[in-house]
Amino acid sequence: MPILLSLSRDFELAFLKDDRYKLFITGFVNTLKITAGALVLGIVIGILVAAVRSSFDKNSETLKMRGGLGYGVLSVLNSICKVYLTVIRGTPVVVQLLIMYFVIFRASKNGVLIGILAFGINSGAYVAEIFRAGIMSIDNGQFEAGRSLGFNYIQTMRYIIIPQMFKAVLPTLLNEFIALLKETSVAGYVGVKDLTKAADNVAGLTYKYVLPLTAVALTYLITVMILSSLVGKLERRLRKSER
Repeated sequence: MPILLSLSRDFELAFLKDDRYKLFITGFVNTLKITAGALVLGIVIGILVAAVRSSFDKNSETLKMRGGLGYGVLSVLNSICKVYLTVIRGTPVVVQLLIMYFVIFRASKNGVLIGILAFGINSGAYVAEIFRAGIMSIDNGQFEAGRSLGFNYIQTMRYIIIPQMFKAVLPTLLNEFIALLKETSVAGYVGVKDLTKAADNVAGLTYKYVLPLTAVALTYLITVMILSSLVGKLERRLRKSER
């Protein structure tokens, strides 16, 4: 009984007093905003980088034989993409977030938008490699089929290769989304009122850490379990469609 009474008081103090549960709701909504925005930005960056990298890999020999402007431009773009991948994948996301907030956008106080940019640029590097692997896995016969239909290289990528690539990498892409959701928990480092920051604020007010942090852990766990279940169902459906 004393334990239950103590938990009841802690629960009231952490969630009910002054409507503190609203802090968790707002934090969770901001977490979802950052995750969704970063995923969209990461997909856009990933497609562009993967297209450049895979185009260079698949056509470098031909372009080298021809020489000229085409090879030069693609070579420069490929080098820029490689630097981007090396820097972003080689530095911690927390450091990138801090640089974005305190250096690049120090005049802005829109933490959610900065979080979207920081996590989106970070995610784009990993998504790019996922997409590049998917494109490189497509048989060269598909490219030849596109040319036989009169498509140029860009049209072949757009109408034939990329749709097949998306189907191949979709489960992996969704797992990246799950990882991104958990990575956004460090957004509170720059004052973003995300889910983890909400728990930290409540714990600071009440000096009670168990229930706020447990609530955050359970929220992430349940969300990830739901997303993992959806990914599993999608993978099974894709396997059935291939039979």
